[in-house]
Amino acid sequence: MRAYVGLGSNLGDRGAMLSRALELLGTDAELELVATSAVRETEPVGLREQPPFLNAAAAIETELSARLLLERLLEIERRLGRVREGPRFGPRTIDLDLLLLGDQVVDEPGLCVPHPRLAERRFVLEPLHELDPRLEVPGLGPVATLLASLQ
Repeated sequence: MRAYVGLGSNLGDRGAMLSRALELLGTDAELELVATSAVRETEPVGLREQPPFLNAAAAIETELSARLLLERLLEIERRLGRVREGPRFGPRTIDLDLLLLGDQVVDEPGLCVPHPRLAERRFVLEPLHELDPRLEVPGLGPVATLLASLQ
């Protein structure tokens, strides 16, 4: 099943952190890294007083459930030194978000797919559109339409 993961970093060597996260995704036996978007520098959302982010997205193939895939992403974050302290939407060394998993819609404690703020964020929609211009978000419609609505 095709999944899409958002990647972000705004602390330390941001580019190296994104590269290392992609490397770890690509070496996981239950994940096949299919494609990655270009990396973009973006302004922070929410808490504005922090460094700019580097953001990208990755397309992967996996048979893992949404919950197990999320656990893998959180484990990669931990391996890369992510500490979940401080304010929500605050600075972070690495952030891996499960954006989409096929046409699944999941709403469980600690896990929502599609990602709940995906449609509001250009830094998420642009890389998704780059990876697949025909991509549809379950319940929301085409990524191209969502992106156009932010113009």
